[in-house]
Formats: sequence, C-alpha cells, structure tokens
Amino acid sequence: MSVNTKPIGVAYEDQNIIGADKIYSASEFGYTADAQGTVTQATSKATAVTLNKSAGRITMNNAALAGSTAVSFTLNNNLISSNDILILNVSGGAVADATAYTVYVSSLATGSAVITLRNLTITSQSEAVIVNYALIHCV
Repeated sequence: MSVNTKPIGVAYEDQNIIGADKIYSASEFGYTADAQGTVTQATSKATAVTLNKSAGRITMNNAALAGSTAVSFTLNNNLISSNDILILNVSGGAVADATAYTVYVSSLATGSAVITLRNLTITSQSEAVIVNYALIHCV
C-alpha cells in the first residue's frame, strides 16, 4: 500500500484514489486551508454571496428574521456541479441560541445553490448567523 504525502482536499498526482472502494482516515478527513474560504452577506439575509471554494463559512447579514419564517439566498460557486452534495450547518456566530435555526439546501445547479435559513422560534431574531458548508464533488 502506498502512502500519500499530501493532505486530501487539493489534487496531487500521488493521491490517485480513482476507482478506490474505500477511503480510511484514522483522524481527520477534510479540506486543506487553501480549499476553504469565508464570505459575508452585504445588505440582507436574502443577498447572494460568491465563494469559489470547496468549503467555507458564510456570515449572514444581521437583518431581522421574523419568528417561524425562512429566508433564502444564493451561494454562487464555480466548483458546484448539478451532481454534487452540499453539507450545511449553523456554526453559531453572534447567535444567542444556535438551536433557534435550521439551514438546508433548497436547490442546487451548476455554479450555484439556494440555501435557506429558518428561524424556529416564535420571536424575531436579528443575528449574524454563520453557516458552514462543505461540498462533496460527485461525477
């Protein structure tokens, strides 16, 4: 068995895992720092953002989101294909209660995804929610 000399997340010739049936990790499995990025929404929670990275942190605008209400925005990302899987989670930020929100992908197409954040409480929230994402590329 050969040993990889580079971390997973950036393509290198010595990481030929094409056709592999299994990938094992004794510790971590993820993206290198070069494959990650951050972006902040400019004007509202519905404002589109662009981050052309395989993993990232989206800091949402702190505009009010009424209780039991959802808002959607577009993540533009030239790495996304229509066959990919986008994993999301609320990681906190300036949020009093991270369980007050849920986040999910409403739709996905080549070059973009529509992400929806829902306020699960009955009260309005005005917080800069941080959403983490990781893209699993599928052929």
